[in-house]
Amino acid sequence: MKRICIIDGQGGGIGSTLIKGLREAYGESIEILALGTNAIATAQMMKARANRGASGENAIVRIVQETDLIIGPISITWAHAMMGEITPRMAEAIVSCPAPKILLPLSRENVTLMGLSGEPLPHLVEEIIKDKIKEFIDDV
Repeated sequence: MKRICIIDGQGGGIGSTLIKGLREAYGESIEILALGTNAIATAQMMKARANRGASGENAIVRIVQETDLIIGPISITWAHAMMGEITPRMAEAIVSCPAPKILLPLSRENVTLMGLSGEPLPHLVEEIIKDKIKEFIDDV
């Protein structure tokens, strides 16, 4: 069974949207780990039917080393993003772990990512579920 790690912070809305879509498409054939930068984000992702969840820096640093795929907003790779919820240790662990990463170009930081289509979250989640996850499951 593939282990997919969803990382989100603040209210957990992006993560819960991803998890709901993954559950609809793949049911219980994948294990989903919800990692929140805070307890509220983790709780929202657990309500969306993640298998397990944990919060905080140490959980994220430890669990990303044991996962097959990481999905989250691009800001999870930026130290001090999400109003400081992403610590430098978290960002380093996420970026340096060997698992492939699918990063959504959604950010409230003062950063402009050029060359992106600007699709809304539901369209991005649909693309991840229909194309990227299928590629991942077929490759591994």
